[in-house]
Amino acid sequence: MILGLDHVQVNAPRGHEEDARAFFGAFLGLEELQKPEALRGNGGVWFALPDGRQIHTGVTAAFVPSEKGHVCLFCNDLDAVLVRAEQFGVVCSLDTRLPLRRLYCSDPWGNRTEIVEGRHTQ
Repeated sequence: MILGLDHVQVNAPRGHEEDARAFFGAFLGLEELQKPEALRGNGGVWFALPDGRQIHTGVTAAFVPSEKGHVCLFCNDLDAVLVRAEQFGVVCSLDTRLPLRRLYCSDPWGNRTEIVEGRHTQ
């Protein structure tokens, strides 16, 4: 039946595309994908993760940021992410409640994003 996760969509306000490119592209280093022609008029931007999964941003008319629900990305060097965040002016907060190293930051529209070093095992 279900084999895995293909993509997640992050809600964003109308006109967010350049901020999405700055956050997901420049800061996080994700490759921008070409949206299918039939969907380009909807707005939004698609990005590829190194494992083939994708993050899509989508225009939401009555946008409200998601402060709790979030995307969680994993990396191999959280310290490097923190340095990069400082370079890009992205405010991060470390969370030490688990043995796994992780941080939280917000995209330019206030949606929560989690980044962990390694992988969740439970």
